[in-house]
Amino acid sequence: MTIFARRARASAGRMHPELSLVSYTLLGHLEESGGCRATDLAAHYALDKSTVSRQVAALERAGLVERRTDPEDHRVQVLDLTEAGRAILAQVTRSRRAAFRERLAAWPEDDLVRFARYLERYNAEPGPATGPDGPDLGRSTREDSVRWKP
Repeated sequence: MTIFARRARASAGRMHPELSLVSYTLLGHLEESGGCRATDLAAHYALDKSTVSRQVAALERAGLVERRTDPEDHRVQVLDLTEAGRAILAQVTRSRRAAFRERLAAWPEDDLVRFARYLERYNAEPGPATGPDGPDLGRSTREDSVRWKP
């Protein structure tokens, strides 16, 4: 699992030099949630607020995230992706999926099905949101966990 996490972090940097694996994960969550508060991100990933604040500040400086006032509570700032953030997230997602397809292209169908089942089983287990390597990036969307084919 450590090797898997290291590869994921390294591949995120190769896919886009400004986007760490944690940044990619935060952008993905903002896209899925339609925007949220920084405290929501911290709670979701069981991270310290200062850690999320630093990550969000870097994403804002890069022009990938912006703050907007919550229409229901004008005291609250909501984080959301900018168009540039959406574009980079889409680009990195395409690259990530292409890398998975390439790496798994030679696997027999039975192995792919078995591997997908093991990943679904692993991801279904409750567990801490963080570990020594940061946020639990094993969470997937329904699109990613449904039977995957290269």
